[in-house]
Amino acid sequence: MKIVPFDDKNWTKDHPTGNIAFQHMLRGDPSSSSNFMYILGRQDADFYMPRHRHNFDQIRLPIRGTMNHGAGIVVGEGEVAYIPEGLAYGPQEDPLAPYGPGERLQLVLQFGGASGYGFMSIDQRRQARKELAEDGGFDGSHYRRRDGKSGWGLNAIWEHVFRTPIKYARARYKSIIIADPKRFNWLRVAGTQGVDHKFLGAFSERGVWVEMVRVRANAKWSSIDARAKRLLVVLSGDGRLGTTTIERLTAVDVDPGETLELSATSELQLFLIGLPPIDVPAEESEQYDLEESPAEPALT
Repeated sequence: MKIVPFDDKNWTKDHPTGNIAFQHMLRGDPSSSSNFMYILGRQDADFYMPRHRHNFDQIRLPIRGTMNHGAGIVVGEGEVAYIPEGLAYGPQEDPLAPYGPGERLQLVLQFGGASGYGFMSIDQRRQARKELAEDGGFDGSHYRRRDGKSGWGLNAIWEHVFRTPIKYARARYKSIIIADPKRFNWLRVAGTQGVDHKFLGAFSERGVWVEMVRVRANAKWSSIDARAKRLLVVLSGDGRLGTTTIERLTAVDVDPGETLELSATSELQLFLIGLPPIDVPAEESEQYDLEESPAEPALT
């Protein structure tokens, strides 16, 4: 089990726009198709990204402020969005106002989808950017080589890391799925006293699921999942995991087969994402594209 407390001094500017700072809370195994990166994002200035897509899945929760995903799709504060691999979204345009720099916060989990194409780690991205800078430069979201050829920056990074063209699985869902937890009912977690949850949904043949968990003050929660990794973030309240204190924005990584023993001092509200293993298909689907979008030139 890994427990990572919130650290307001541990921010890095990893986004290509330079207007978002991140805390890299939890990471997976870069050699696995199930790799993931769980980040807390902080918006420091007006934010804009053109329409784009990724070859991995995402789950997003705006903690403060909304998140605009273009075409009238706005994820409200406290809502949960699932963005499937290969689904284009944007342009994203999020003015900072009426908030001040650093006040808008978002939880974002990026992880390998059911296609088995995997997920590139932040360390792999950083190293690739350094190496690619020797033969060109990054202009916002694009990479431009010295010979004049250009393309979407993340594609260039991916192909540099894995030495193979990037593949985009065609989206299993035709739009971003947004859940409003306020409209779900709290249900008792079987076999417990003072522990309730809201099951928000499960996605793709992988069965990734999302739920909210509430542990009442002075209650205890003991749980295990033999198959899935569970990622939790404390949204409010405080308590203990073994001998370790947990409080707002503490992140927890629980391995399959590992028992979670949690006690609440004040009422705990937890955001939980379950990541079952990926069953890589024996035969790759033909439902994929090789370009970021039909209008986006490939970097050749």
